[in-house]
Parts: sequence; C-alpha cells; structure tokens
Amino acid sequence: MNDNTKTIVESPPFKFRIEANIGYLTLDRATTYNAFDLSMVEAFETLLRDLRYDEQTRVIILDGGDAKGFCAGLDTKVYAPEIFKMTPVQAYNAQVRMSRLFLSMRQIPQPIIACVHGAAAGIGFSLAMASDLRILAGDARFSAAYINIGLGGADMASSYFLPRLIGAGRAYEYLLTGNWMDAKTAMELGFASRVVEKDEMIKTAEDLAKTMVGKNPMGIRMTKEAINCNLDCPGLEAALNMEDRNQIMMSYTYRMK
Repeated sequence: MNDNTKTIVESPPFKFRIEANIGYLTLDRATTYNAFDLSMVEAFETLLRDLRYDEQTRVIILDGGDAKGFCAGLDTKVYAPEIFKMTPVQAYNAQVRMSRLFLSMRQIPQPIIACVHGAAAGIGFSLAMASDLRILAGDARFSAAYINIGLGGADMASSYFLPRLIGAGRAYEYLLTGNWMDAKTAMELGFASRVVEKDEMIKTAEDLAKTMVGKNPMGIRMTKEAINCNLDCPGLEAALNMEDRNQIMMSYTYRMK
C-alpha cells in the first residue's frame, strides 16, 4: 500500500479505499450475492453523504467483488419480514431511505464507473443505472426484478433512469416483464460503455478514471452536474444557459491562476 492510499472501510457490507484520487468501492456480502440489507443501506447512506464534500476522491469505481454476481437486489429473507412489522409510516420511510441512495449517487460530484459481472437485479440494476458509466463482463445481465416478486415494476429510480438510458419503448418491456437484458443487448441499446473480459473490468475502469483524474477537478464536477440537470431541462435554451454558465466560470478560474 503506497502513501497515497487510504482505506476507509475494509469489512462487510463493502470495502472502500482511495488511491491516487480514485475511490474503489467493492460490495462485500458475497454469501448473499451482495444483496442489500439494512446494514448495506446505512453504510451506503453514510459513504455517499461523506463523498458529497470529499475533494480527495475524484472518481469512484464500483464493483461486485468476489460474489457470483454484481448484486441480487434486496435481501428479502431478512429485510421483508422487518417491513411487515412496521407501521405504514415506518415502511414508507424505509422505502424512501433506500430509494434516495440513487439520488445521492447522482448528487455526489464524483463520476461513478460501475463494473458489472453476473446478475444485477432489482437494486443491483438500479446501482448500475445510477452510475455514470457501465463496464460489463460478458456474463452481465440485468433485471427490473421488482415485478417478479409481486411489486410494481418501477422501483428504486428505474422508471426515471431506464427510459433515459435505452429509450421508453424498450424500457417499458423490461419494467413490465422483469425479463433479463444481457450484455450484448445492453451494448446494442447504449446502456453500457464497454463489454470486456471479467478480469479486465477494473483495469478498463482505472484507465477511464485516470483520464478523468487528469482533468480539472472542477471541470469534471460541473460536467456531471450539467448532464444531470440537462436530462430534465425544459429545452435547448435552458441547456445552453447551464453550459454557458459553466464555461465562463471555468474560464475565470483559469484566468485567476
């Protein structure tokens, strides 16, 4: 471990370290296929809150570690029974707490590169969708599995992200059926940036992350912010206003050096 490496979390439910301004976030509940329980929700909530104001970490690489798949979604064996013991308000708050993780992923200034192998279902699918770039192993596959367990097919920001990533026509299909989208289809639909061998995913992500780290940190931050804002802007003029503001702010930053 060199001097510029800092380990933040080194045990379940995930591992996180910072090296050369890159944050390595590895899901670490392999025995449950990285399914989310309350401890995972709480840990992610805390980490994302801290990252929002972290200047040292400029890019995040997210992966599923040694599990057979990226993330199986919600750990229904332990989480679902707890939900049924809650009052309606408590259950609603628990739902909101999980779903807002994906808003926080977009609010943090660091681009997130998701490296996905095997199955990414439910929350796992949403983790990939809420990331800024997706690098897939050949065996990666995705399912909006909520509909398959008797819930609404649109959950955990899927009804927002998926139509914007692959178009409404195909998004309807996956959200209404819970069918699997494989890596080849994901590439064809523009969902993923790359499909590589599993053992090449982290290296591929690192190459992209190092390129980003080499840019002006404020420029990277404002680019992510502009893309997120302009996804929902009312029109071309609003998008140009955001871009113009950012460019002038960056120009004056250089001028003041």
